[in-house]
Amino acid sequence: MEDVEKVKTEALQLIGAFQVLPKLVVFDLDYTLWPFYCECRSKHDTPSLFPHSRGILSALKDGGIHAAIASKSPTPHIATTFLDKLSITSMFVAQEIFYTSTHKTDHFQKIQAKTGVPYNSMLFFDDDNNNIKGISKLGVTSVLVINGVNLGVFREGLTSFSQNWDASKKKQKRSR
Repeated sequence: MEDVEKVKTEALQLIGAFQVLPKLVVFDLDYTLWPFYCECRSKHDTPSLFPHSRGILSALKDGGIHAAIASKSPTPHIATTFLDKLSITSMFVAQEIFYTSTHKTDHFQKIQAKTGVPYNSMLFFDDDNNNIKGISKLGVTSVLVINGVNLGVFREGLTSFSQNWDASKKKQKRSR
């Protein structure tokens, strides 16, 4: 059983350790927040999250950082059913769950339009390296997830975001 409060506390400590934070954290679903592909499941199944997912989502909410979903699922009805069953639907300010042949560019354009958050103020977690490469080109700090979102990957994401933010600010100063 996941220890949600312990993970949430540690994630909040990580959030507090950084001076620069993303305005929006975007998650893939399959093999990022949960350990399965939706298209291989039935909406009648009982879904589960990776052990740290709920605690990290709770910390983002408590820390005032918005979260969103970008999922290339061919079965969006199953994904949304599972979000409801897990009682996490309300944790996301935007949910873009649909199939596309692009590297989630369409998802991010819709998320950006809905939230108004610039790409360089977003942090993205996904288990597909092609999506990481494609979305990074938009200016989104993107982190590859191997075994689901966990505190180590979350720290890596916050660190990368902070470094990318600092590098872009230095670049702007030099170009003036």
